[in-house]
Amino acid sequence: MRLCPSGFREYDARWRFPQDIDLEGITAVGLGLGTQLARRGLGPQIIVGRDYRCYSPAVQAALIKGLGQAGAHVLDIGMCLSPMAYFAQFYLDVGAVAMVTASHNPNGWTGLKIGFDRPCTHGPEDMAELRDIVLSRDFDRADGGAAQSVTDVQDAYLDDLLAGEPITRPLRVVCATGNGTAGAFAPDLLRRLGVEVVECHCTLDHSFPHYNPNPEALEMLADMAAAVRESGADFAIGMDGDGDRIGVVDETGTPVFADKLGLLMARDLAGAHPNARFLADVKSTGLFATDPVLKSHGATVEYCMTGHSHVKRQLRATGAQAAFEKSGHFYFGSPFGRGYDCALGAVVALCRLMDHHPDATLSTLMAELPASWTSPTLSPACPDNQKYDVVDRLTETLFQMQRDGQRIAGRNIEDILTLNGARVQLEDGAWALVRASSNTPNLVVVCESFTSASDLGAVFNGIDAILRQQSIVGPYDQTLPDQDRPPDL
Repeated sequence: MRLCPSGFREYDARWRFPQDIDLEGITAVGLGLGTQLARRGLGPQIIVGRDYRCYSPAVQAALIKGLGQAGAHVLDIGMCLSPMAYFAQFYLDVGAVAMVTASHNPNGWTGLKIGFDRPCTHGPEDMAELRDIVLSRDFDRADGGAAQSVTDVQDAYLDDLLAGEPITRPLRVVCATGNGTAGAFAPDLLRRLGVEVVECHCTLDHSFPHYNPNPEALEMLADMAAAVRESGADFAIGMDGDGDRIGVVDETGTPVFADKLGLLMARDLAGAHPNARFLADVKSTGLFATDPVLKSHGATVEYCMTGHSHVKRQLRATGAQAAFEKSGHFYFGSPFGRGYDCALGAVVALCRLMDHHPDATLSTLMAELPASWTSPTLSPACPDNQKYDVVDRLTETLFQMQRDGQRIAGRNIEDILTLNGARVQLEDGAWALVRASSNTPNLVVVCESFTSASDLGAVFNGIDAILRQQSIVGPYDQTLPDQDRPPDL
């Protein structure tokens, strides 16, 4: 059996397949998951779905085999999106779910998203418990395991998303799925919503012949921009490999970062729900905290930890109406949704937002926001077994710099938020974040300036110079926009 312990991460499991885990290892994970489910006393039923990767059917079968050895009753919903699996927990009235997906990771990766407490998914303690059961082989085997196929979840999911008022404004939308699983569902949803669809790599192809479906990646955004310009579309929407994140490009071909799109959506929702409460993750724009429109509606915004598991728990605990992550996860709580992240739900919300402003373009709505310049999510390489220590050392360095009065990009350090990594607040509102990626052997770097694009570069260079004191940190996955070379390494 092959099973790499580091695959059990903060709130997901991710492995390279079959280098880090083989099918016997997946079966052991299934047996461990079934053991964990039984020990929680939640009943034997669990929903299992999978994405479209070529090896996902075999991984799903191996997982179901292990669950059955623990006496679990599996409801197999087949190929689906992660939010479709979360929806199935409500639709089928089953508490537990396991989704076989590596999300936006490249081909060659597999993984699991797991939840026992809808709409929440496993957090760090739950994942650690599962890891310990599996690695110590502390299994509880039981008779009575079973599996059955359930075939009506897909239609029920789309019908649920389409409930409510239809779109009356004519919209032409580029739908980009990078040949991933969302291509089986997103174009149909948009057409049923009344939108003219321009398909962009929506044919399912598990080889991902054009690019990995990751709507945060500049490569995918550039392709979406070209499709918008060619088709004259109102905007483009891109989705990741398991359909829980979106990326957007406006009618001019300009990428719209998800956190600022979230601010537009929060404004729209706040108008319909006075005194609303919203969450934004620590990678998100500082505009949430100062937005005059939200304040005029009595809305409040709280920054929270990054990661879909953390955000879902915080949304439920606070009773917030919605939550937004810079990575493109959008969550809608009561009365707008059930509290889980769903790319297609965000697609519907964006189309309805545009319908509420029939004479506006997406770029003009974005122009109404106060000016700021934000980096994409930049991910320098850093080994899984060292990335958290690197962030700890960096955090201590930053606190020492603050105590010594040292400056970053010519500005004093006003505050350091350590909720999730280190978010350094500078004296004029600019900030920089460094945290450990929860899913890959990388760090995450995000910066924002309220002055100019060149100042954004200065803020990035300032935090990068401190980060480069850690020799273990490797090259970035992408560069700042409008730069001809990678950051100095």
